[in-house]
Amino acid sequence: MNIETALKETMTIDGAIGAALVDYESGMCLGTTGGDRGLNLEVAAAGNTEVVRAKVRTLSALNIDDTVEDILITLARQYHIIRLLSDSGGHIFLYLVLDRERANLALARHHLRRIEGALTV
Repeated sequence: MNIETALKETMTIDGAIGAALVDYESGMCLGTTGGDRGLNLEVAAAGNTEVVRAKVRTLSALNIDDTVEDILITLARQYHIIRLLSDSGGHIFLYLVLDRERANLALARHHLRRIEGALTV
């Protein structure tokens, strides 16, 4: 599955507002879909790049020999899921924003794992 198809698939997840595929080494988006006036995916991708970098540094500082699967940020009205792609060498993440009232978090995470498995970057 290519990037465009993968991003389209993310938007079929119940409650999806927007999604991006991001290289966290550079902070650059490889692709985006969705979003609205209140959600600038380019700005969100850059900001979440810092979140991922901080978590990776923290694991290293704690000498935890493990990898980040995903990071969940819960807001009053939204879920933000950052899913690091295991086959990317750990440098690419899939970012999904969900409307909290319409989303099922467990199903969304399941769909992201499926998309990750089919995605080729």
